[in-house]
This record gives sequence, C-alpha cells and structure tokens, in this order.
Amino acid sequence: MKVKMRIQAVAMDPVTNSPVMILQEEGGERGLPIWIGILEATAIASKLENIEFPRPMTHDLMKNILDRLQVRVPRVEICDLRDNTYYALITLDLGGKEIQIDARPSDAVALALRTGAEIYVYEEVLAKSQALAEEAQKKAEEATAATSETNREKLKDLLERLDPQAFKYKM
Repeated sequence: MKVKMRIQAVAMDPVTNSPVMILQEEGGERGLPIWIGILEATAIASKLENIEFPRPMTHDLMKNILDRLQVRVPRVEICDLRDNTYYALITLDLGGKEIQIDARPSDAVALALRTGAEIYVYEEVLAKSQALAEEAQKKAEEATAATSETNREKLKDLLERLDPQAFKYKM
C-alpha cells in the first residue's frame, strides 16, 4: 500500500549539520525525514520558495526535456529502505505507457515539485523508518545509561578515596 505524502520542509539537522527533507502524510500524522545532499536540498528549497535562476538548474532541465518530449510524470514513489538508504521510482507516462526509473528520493521529489507529480511512500518504508528510529533511540538511551553508570562508579570510587580531613574548614 502507498501513502500519499507532501513535502513539509527542508531543514538542517543540528546534530549532523546535514540537510533533511521532511515528508508529511497528507491528511495524517506520519512524517518521513530523509537526509539528503546540499545540492538536492537547494533544488527542493528553491522550488518551495519560488526562487528563479537565470539558467535552468538540473531538475529544471529534466522537466524541460520531458515537456519537449511530451512525457508526463504522474507520480514518484519512495519504495524501499535498505542499509539506511532510501530508494525511489519516478513514473513516466509515455503516451499512455508507464515506465519507472530508479532514482534517489531527493531527485524524485525535486522533479515532482517541478512537474506537479504526486509523491507516495510505501507503507513498509514508513514502518522500516519507524523501526530504525526506535532502534536508534533505544541505543542512545542505553549509551546514556551506560555512561551514567560508569560516572556513578567513578564518583563512588572518588568519594571512597577522599580524605575526610579535606572537607574540614576552620573558623
């Protein structure tokens, strides 16, 4: 099953200092963050902000070529998540015959914004993404707990070795 999404934002992840594209479920609560390259982030953000360049950028060029060839882009789909890498398909309509082209999600979304194509994410991709996020959260909590326990042990050891005379003060 596919879930219809829209681009909610492109932002900078403060932890990794990398751009992240955030897709939001239309009429729903679920979101999908995908970390992308700076050039792709610029291509998406410039279209979201209606920034025009004097010469066509790569995704604008792709759209111009498709328009000249009378090829429509009805949809793009984020179809898989393997080894922390998202995969997408761009569907091209060649006079009633559809073909799908493998693409990076950022390129697919940048093209979708320019062509008016619908954006979909497969349900299993959302589930895998959620599972990865939960696993990362769990690992972070375990690392924090382990660090806290280590710190507690160090503090206990330090307190046990302190000379009580060191805490006395004279009036």
